[in-house]
This record gives sequence, C-alpha cells and structure tokens, in this order.
Amino acid sequence: MLRSRHLLSAVVVTTLLAAPALARESAPQIGVGPQYDTTHVYVAPDDVEKFAASFLATFGGQSTKQVVATVTPAPSSTTSQLLQTPVGTVSLFGFKTGIPYPFGAERTGYLVTDLDAAIKAAKAAGADVVVAPFPDPIGRDAVIQWPGGVNMQLYWHTTKPSYAAFQTVPENRVYVSPGRAEAFTRAFLRFSNGKVVSDDPKAPGIEIGRANDHYRRIRIESAFGKMAVLVTDGQLPYPFGREMTGYEVADLKAALDKAKATGAIVLVAPFASDRREQAVVQFPGGYVAEIHAVVK
Repeated sequence: MLRSRHLLSAVVVTTLLAAPALARESAPQIGVGPQYDTTHVYVAPDDVEKFAASFLATFGGQSTKQVVATVTPAPSSTTSQLLQTPVGTVSLFGFKTGIPYPFGAERTGYLVTDLDAAIKAAKAAGADVVVAPFPDPIGRDAVIQWPGGVNMQLYWHTTKPSYAAFQTVPENRVYVSPGRAEAFTRAFLRFSNGKVVSDDPKAPGIEIGRANDHYRRIRIESAFGKMAVLVTDGQLPYPFGREMTGYEVADLKAALDKAKATGAIVLVAPFASDRREQAVVQFPGGYVAEIHAVVK
C-alpha cells in the first residue's frame, strides 16, 4: 500500500503569482480564444462514427462534414472532422494509413493569430519546435514541445473562423514531473500571457487516484483557455495521466448516463474534491476524458 506522502514539497507560490519579470518578458497576444482550441483525438477508422456519436450524445453539439485529407507534412490519409460542443471541441482523426511521427503525441491544437509569431514566441519562452511549420488544406501548422515533454500543435487558418463561445471552458490537463513543473509553468505563462489562478502544493491525491497522498496542482487561465498542471512522481494508477481534457457539465450524473447509453465506460466513479464532482470516462475508440460538475 502506498504510504501517505507529498509528491512535492511546498513551494513559494509567489514566485509564479507575482514575478514581475514574467510580465516584462511576455509574448505578444497570439491566442484567439478557447473555442478555437481543440483536443486531438486519434481513433481507428472503424471507431470514428461510434466515438463521434457517443461524444456528441454526451455533451451536445454537432460535427462538421467529415473529409479525407492529408494533415501531416509526410504522406498520409485520414478522415478529419471537428466535433463542436458547448463544453469543448475535438479534432477527430481516423487514419487510413500509418500515422507519421510525431503525430498522435500532440495533445492539443491552439489556433493563433500568426503562426510565425507564435513559433518565435514559443521558442523565446523555452519550447522546442519538433515539427517545423507546414501547410495543411486550410492553413499552416507546427508542433512544439514544452519543458516536461508536453507536445502541442499550433494552427493558423487561411480563412478566419468564427465560432460561438463555450458555455463552459474545458480544462487542458497536463501531467509533469516535479523537476520540470517550474520550467513548464514559466514557459507557458510567458507564451500565453496567462496567469496562475491557484497553486496548491497539497491537493487531494484522490484527484489522481491516490486517496492517501497529496500532490501539487497548478491552475492557469489564458486566452487559450484553462489548464491544470498536475505535478506528480508518475506513479499513477490507470487511467490517470491518460485523460487530456476535463469537461465541465451542469449535471454530472446526466452526462454519465448519456455517455454510458452510447457505449462509453466509466473508469473512475464520481468523487468529490476541490468543489467539484468528478469522474473519468473512456469513449468508444479509447479516448479517455475527465468530466466534472461544480458543486454549488
């Protein structure tokens, strides 16, 4: 049995909350808005329709028209569509070919106002460019990696999109080690012009499947939306660490009932923590997501 322990010793929170150097070094505002950011979901072609039906039944919304396209710089072929819901958007891919490296490892796609400026800002903040800018059918893309090994894709669209704001903003859930938490957080804050809204060095371990422990949880908000930085030693029970996004709903039970009725599996039963009721679900095709409702 795990002994109760902190995954990271207490830190001086003001180093993140109040450091004036962060403001002086901030990048230009290149984020567009949370409703233009997507979670990248890769499923087998046979699972595309089942996943889309379950995800939309759970959260509402609609899908764009499915197309078959090459969305990587190397030759490939995939079905591609956006699942747009009031609580988050998914870029859904069903590759008919092998998936060129390193695609499939990026967790999130962020729309930016200027791709070249975004790449420059990311590099200045400490990110590495792991896939140089390349054209896609509707614009340009690149893949970057933050300290701690977190991959993200940046987008720019030839035709400026216009999407309705979310009812609730989804939460990008990022797992990093204690040794890279500060570097990741500082780099992302500089890039995004974001702010730390909370930094809890003793967050309840039940949130990562370790009820007898504590861990550090940093919450960030920016033009790109919400992010939870989960700082752990990596000794996580399944499925924690697999969920990339947390979706906020008004009624957790109702959402879970809809998910289960359309083929999803509840991997972690609802539990209460941090003024939330939370659960973890696996949708058809294998995509794992956290779903939560605010406890009022």
